[in-house]
Amino acid sequence: MTDQESQRRQEDSPRRQRAEAKRDPTEWHGHRIVTETDLGAVFEEDDAARRRRSSMRRIRHGVVLVVLVGLVAAGVVVALGLARGDISLGSAEAIPKPTSTCPTGPFDYQDPSAITVNVYNSTTIDGLAGAAAEQLRSRAFAVRDIGNREGGSSARTAIIVSGEGGRANAFTVQRAFPDSIYVADEREDRTVDVILGTAYAGLVPPERVDITPAGLTCAPEDGATPTPSPAPTAP
Repeated sequence: MTDQESQRRQEDSPRRQRAEAKRDPTEWHGHRIVTETDLGAVFEEDDAARRRRSSMRRIRHGVVLVVLVGLVAAGVVVALGLARGDISLGSAEAIPKPTSTCPTGPFDYQDPSAITVNVYNSTTIDGLAGAAAEQLRSRAFAVRDIGNREGGSSARTAIIVSGEGGRANAFTVQRAFPDSIYVADEREDRTVDVILGTAYAGLVPPERVDITPAGLTCAPEDGATPTPSPAPTAP
């Protein structure tokens, strides 16, 4: 090859490269053009990360939804338990001890609609307080609180509790509970508590309720079957 031919080939080489560059669609004036394939390769990892984040968000939303549904269901169960008297949110109170003296009266039978009654369950029998409360309401008594109360399972039907000002109301309530006993406490209002025992099986039928004025029935100190306190004799 002559020197002249070698020189011509060297001069043609840049021209050939420029011609090939013009034919290459990814080259423009010596700069490479970024293609869709190049972008896909760069952002492929970012797309996968976005998909993972989206999947995690859906999982979190599902978990939150399940937790909310569980909380709503628990709230419904608690509300039903409170309504039936199976659950009590307040602190349980101990049953008062019987007093050594029993109010003799006589007490007149009161209008049930004027008496506020709280009904408590001292047993392990579910729904006992709620059932008794419904029966009292059907007889016009104003039932306020329904719940549980500590003190052990009494073998009696019920313990009737009131303060001094509520004795006549307690007498009226006691006439609805067969074989119940009365216990006094220090409250100053006229409300009456009914603490149900394991022997409770229902109220005295309305037609058999004795409304004759009399005294309250308390537990005797020897633990025998309680008897009504005698009414004072006329002078």
